[in-house]
Amino acid sequence: MDLYSQKGKSIPQKIVIITLELLLLGFSYWILFKGGGGKLLGWFGMENVNGVWERKVIIFSFSVIVFLRMGFMMLYLLKRKIPWEESFSVPFAFALYYVGFSLLVLPAHQSIDYVDYLGMLLFLAGSFINTYSELQRHFWKKLPEHKGKLYTEGLFRYAMHINFFGDLLWVSAYAIITRNYYSVAIPLFLFCLFAFYNIPALDSYLKSRYGPQFDEYSARTKKFIPFIY
Repeated sequence: MDLYSQKGKSIPQKIVIITLELLLLGFSYWILFKGGGGKLLGWFGMENVNGVWERKVIIFSFSVIVFLRMGFMMLYLLKRKIPWEESFSVPFAFALYYVGFSLLVLPAHQSIDYVDYLGMLLFLAGSFINTYSELQRHFWKKLPEHKGKLYTEGLFRYAMHINFFGDLLWVSAYAIITRNYYSVAIPLFLFCLFAFYNIPALDSYLKSRYGPQFDEYSARTKKFIPFIY
């Protein structure tokens, strides 16, 4: 996969991504707290969809945390080149989270209960797994003696793509908070994207770069979900 082998700072592309995601966050705020969601859903004949205040706060807090965390990872950890088309496709994907879940949470009228607390714990767990695994790999690869070696330690010993698993968890947490069955489509889509596109493509690149190291790692380690798949 040529994308993973190309190094570069891609500062203009990163600025575009951050700017577009800030605009999406602003749009999410308008949907959740300025009556924008009611207006949009009203076009589809849905009335009295102002949502529960606490749920809206949780959803927006999730989005702010995701924006800050992903911004840090992109600016500090991401070393590969970002193609211009990706600088627009990434914000488009995050629109599903920032905007999609903001709309999907509005019809819910249930008060916050233990299911939502479990959802918040799932969000924190997924965020931790995704970021901490990347940090572990980042600091390991900075050591000169590890040059040319495949990283298989830390959280990556439990799954070859444990960072993607973390993503799936925090996106699923969004869906739980919305209490909307339609929300299930978003983490399900993400799972399929990882399982049938990102992971096979990344595995192909890793195999071509690391050869026997990758084969040995793949033989003993689950692909995506620890202890399961």
